[in-house]
Amino acid sequence: MACTSAATLDDLKQLEITCYVPSHLPQGFQLKKVEITYEEPSGEGGQTNRPLPHYSLEYSNGWSGTFSVESAREGIGDRNIMEEEDTEETEIQSPFGPMYLIYRPKGKDGRKKEIKANWVSDAKMNEELAKGADSHPVLGRYHGFSATGITLKEFAKIIESLHPVGSETAGKSAVSAASATAAPEQPSALKIHPKVFNMIDCWVSDSESPVVTEINLDAVEKNGNQFNHDDVSQDGEWLRFSLPDTSGFMRYRVLESKGNHYKVEYQDNGGGTLTTASVIEFDVVKRDVRRGGKPLSVRVLRVTSYTQK
Repeated sequence: MACTSAATLDDLKQLEITCYVPSHLPQGFQLKKVEITYEEPSGEGGQTNRPLPHYSLEYSNGWSGTFSVESAREGIGDRNIMEEEDTEETEIQSPFGPMYLIYRPKGKDGRKKEIKANWVSDAKMNEELAKGADSHPVLGRYHGFSATGITLKEFAKIIESLHPVGSETAGKSAVSAASATAAPEQPSALKIHPKVFNMIDCWVSDSESPVVTEINLDAVEKNGNQFNHDDVSQDGEWLRFSLPDTSGFMRYRVLESKGNHYKVEYQDNGGGTLTTASVIEFDVVKRDVRRGGKPLSVRVLRVTSYTQK
């Protein structure tokens, strides 16, 4: 490969190859990364002397949910391979024809830790391969699609919406469609693990809240065992943490925000019929502490108001 560079969707429109983007994304997903990689041509089989481009895309909801696209020209292997035993395969329809998937954990329902689609070829690739076994594709590409933290149904909807970048789908360009998808999630741009607000509430059997009035958000982001992001997902306007092995949850939605001041509604359900709720206002600010005898600046959540509903 000659070089790899950060890019934009507009840059993809300038490439000779066909680059595919989705016009549908799950709520909260936004484009995080676009890359263009150039492969040095070998000159064999009548190849062009110009560098041969490849592209990749990554979308994310800021937590465990991702959707990614990668491309390849030659030397591809089987993408439908997972080392884990708890895997299952299926087939869905796509703009490229039948698409074969492997995913884990097993079962058609629920969010999947990982979904991988096998390589699919675009029209230009099919045309170039039809010239003979010795042909080397120049403009044709294979495309691979992967996801984490979403359901099979959501994955199928994304795949169904794929189209060449720059083309119009349902009256919207790829850029405007992606923006329209992300727009409803702007009120929940605040990305704090819902478990943080559980620390502010007292137990149901107790009565005095708030219990914790200041929390180190830098530590929350780094402590992935205590604050596991795998079970955090966007659920409409709510950011939800699903309690393992129960139907319980912790979730919050942003009611108001101005600068570094926020007002949220927090709900907690331990898996039964009781759901408690509170309205919490707080500031996100920097403060200095000492750790190991050395000064340290940390980002903290500081509670300014608490009301039990």
